Amino acid sequence: MSDMTQDTGREAALFLQLVLGLQQAAMVALGKLMNPMSGKLERNLEGARNTIDTLAAIEARTRGNLPSDEQRVLTQVLTDLRMNYLDEAKKG
Repeated sequence: MSDMTQDTGREAALFLQLVLGLQQAAMVALGKLMNPMSGKLERNLEGARNTIDTLAAIEARTRGNLPSDEQRVLTQVLTDLRMNYLDEAKKG
């Protein structure tokens, strides 16, 4: 494998790690996953919204520049987070 192919694979892995890390942070803020620091379920809708907006900005800034599999993951994560956000926002 050439250095360039390895770099591309590493970049893809790092990009997916970033997207999935932000997804996890948003799910913690939505109270859907336990906060690893406190060991409790905690809701912070403003924090969740900021994280979702960050992912949306990444999507907008990378549009047309991502391989289809990476674009698909990013789109799916955003769709899932937005649906979960609306679900939590309705609860008040």
